[in-house]
Amino acid sequence: MQLPTYEDVVAAAARLDGHAHRTPVLRSATADARWGAQFFFKCENFQRMGAFKFRGAFNALSRFDAAQRRAGAITFSSGNHAQAVALSAQLLGMPAVIVMPQDAPAAKLAATRGYGAEVVLYDRFTEDREALTQRLATERGMTLIPPYDHPDVIAGQGTAAKELLEETGPLDYLFVCLGGGGLTSGSALAARALAPQCKVYGVEPEAGNDGQQSLRTGSIVRIATPKTIADGAQTQYLGDYTFAIIRRDVHDIVTVSDAQLVECMRFFAERMKMVVEPTGCLAFAAACAAAPAIQGARVGVIVSGGNVDLARYAELLSGS
Repeated sequence: MQLPTYEDVVAAAARLDGHAHRTPVLRSATADARWGAQFFFKCENFQRMGAFKFRGAFNALSRFDAAQRRAGAITFSSGNHAQAVALSAQLLGMPAVIVMPQDAPAAKLAATRGYGAEVVLYDRFTEDREALTQRLATERGMTLIPPYDHPDVIAGQGTAAKELLEETGPLDYLFVCLGGGGLTSGSALAARALAPQCKVYGVEPEAGNDGQQSLRTGSIVRIATPKTIADGAQTQYLGDYTFAIIRRDVHDIVTVSDAQLVECMRFFAERMKMVVEPTGCLAFAAACAAAPAIQGARVGVIVSGGNVDLARYAELLSGS
C-alpha cells in the first residue's frame, strides 16, 4: 500500500484550480475573547455543494481514463460525498450512481438527484452499503470511488488545509472533523509539510469514537453505526490508507457530545452568521473544550460543511 504524499496534495490543488472554490478563512473576535486563543476558521461550508467533499471527489474523477468516464463513477455516502461525486461527474460529463441511506437528510438526497446522479437507497442499520455498491459496480462496469479510503480522495481533501496554512502561516493546533478519516489524513499531510510543529487533532462524536479506539489500540476498530446528529461522521471504521496516515501524523483523536455540537451551531449562526451542519461543528467543539490548554495559541478549525435540512436545523437550535 503506497500512501499519498504532500506532493499528491499539491497535484490535486492544480487539478482543482478553477473548479473548487478557494473558501474563506474567517476570524471571530468573540471566539478569540471567549476561549482565549486565535481562531482561524477554514469555511468549507462555502465550498461547491456545501462541503469539503467536492475536493476529493473531483480530484479522483478527473483522473479517470476515457473508458472509466464512459462507464461512470459509483459510490456510497450519507450525503456530502454523494453530492460531491454527483456534481463532479456532471462537470466532467460522466454518469454517476450513489448508494445512500434511506434516512439521509432530505436536502442531501434532493441535491444529489439534482446534480443528475441515480440514487439507490439502503437501510444503514441492516444492510451492507459496501457490498451493495460493489455488486452494482461490477454489474455496470463503473469505477468505485469510496468516501475516504482512496489516495486521490485523501489528496484532494488535503487541499483545504493546504490553503488554510498558506493563508495563515504556521499554526499551533489544527482541529479537523473525523468520520472515515479522509479530511483528517489529508490535512495531516498538508500540516506535516507546511507546519511540522502543528498538532493535528481528529474529532469524532462521542457515540462514534472508532477512530479514537483505533489510535489507542494500534489497529482498526469497527463499531456499530453510531447514533449521533453528526450524520457525516456515522462511519463504523477508518480506512487502511487513512488510518496509516493518522497513526503517523495525527497527535490525537478526541470526542465531543451532540450537545456541544448544537452549541457550536448556535455560535456560528448567532456570532458568525453561518449555517453549519452538526458534523461541520466537530472541530470547533473540540477546540472550545480544549481552551484551557490552548490559551494564546494560533488554532486552525476546519468547518467541514453546511448541508443540513432547515427544519432539522431549526429543531436543533430551538432544543425541540
